[in-house]
Amino acid sequence: MVLTLLWLLSCAQPADAATLSRGVNITNWFRYPPSRDSAVLARYLSDQALAGLHAAGFDFVRLAIDPDVVAGAGPSAVLIAAIRRIEAHGMAVIVSPHPRAWNLEISAADRERLRAFWRDMAPKLAALDQARTVPEVLNEPVFPNDPAAWAALQHLVLVDIRSALPHATVMLTGQDWGSIGGLLALTPEADRNVVYSVHFYDPAELTSLAAYRHDVDHVALRLLPFPAETPSRCAAMAADQPTRDLMQYYCSLGWDAERIAVSIDRALAWSRRYDVRLVVGEFGASAELNTTARLAWLTTVRSAFDVRHLGWALWGYDDIMGFALKPPPDARPMLDPGVLSALGMAALGMAAAK
Repeated sequence: MVLTLLWLLSCAQPADAATLSRGVNITNWFRYPPSRDSAVLARYLSDQALAGLHAAGFDFVRLAIDPDVVAGAGPSAVLIAAIRRIEAHGMAVIVSPHPRAWNLEISAADRERLRAFWRDMAPKLAALDQARTVPEVLNEPVFPNDPAAWAALQHLVLVDIRSALPHATVMLTGQDWGSIGGLLALTPEADRNVVYSVHFYDPAELTSLAAYRHDVDHVALRLLPFPAETPSRCAAMAADQPTRDLMQYYCSLGWDAERIAVSIDRALAWSRRYDVRLVVGEFGASAELNTTARLAWLTTVRSAFDVRHLGWALWGYDDIMGFALKPPPDARPMLDPGVLSALGMAALGMAAAK
């Protein structure tokens, strides 16, 4: 353990660390692809689409990757080629494993699968631009009420990654789905060439239309306002009691720009306490939410990140929480100008450089 600590301390910050200011998650290319055929997989996103992302102002992409999708020489080569293409268009790439069927909390075999994934993938990333390639240990680790178990596993994986990528910036996170609470329970690694990620979807009653509830009227929840209005007015928007209670609860919490700022500042205070770099790896709100509230929330949250100099990544390019492009995207996909404006970016109707 002492030798490992000394080795991690020796990993110097590179002269050109990856720029992670304005990003977007590409959620389905290597996670839920329309086809796993290597030839089809390679064509998922066009060069015109990638050029358009950079032209709009994005400087990094976070690639959600199901390890099962990229298993084997063919799919793995497609992934590396995709990263090269993204980087050739001037953007950094976060390589983020999103396993669908693993249960790391109770399965030693699954924990070994995570380590095996990185022992295989890290050497392949070594041939890429290290200033633009950011391996992320794992997306949204759960480990309920057990931050120590997650920290121990994350440390082992960091050591695995470092064996092949001694100078790359590595992304780490806390447990509890990468939440602010999970971040606050995490003790930073001695390694200084890392960046910490947190995900922000508060309040879930608004952003995901309370996807965690199956007993409420999700159509009625689309009417929720942001900023929140009076509880009685919110309750009047629903016909059934469970939905009325939930909508009233949401509005009773008074979610507005100030409450958003208070929540984000908890994560920022942690990063300042430990003098570590922090990035918001995911944030977004369902396209099924009414447009006024959705764009107001996106604008408020993004503005809070920007004023605090926090990099961020919208979830996602091809997901209902972001641009909601149907996979696979068109060769020259249209980006929602309202979402672009909420992100403070160029209002391009066409995500392709002309």
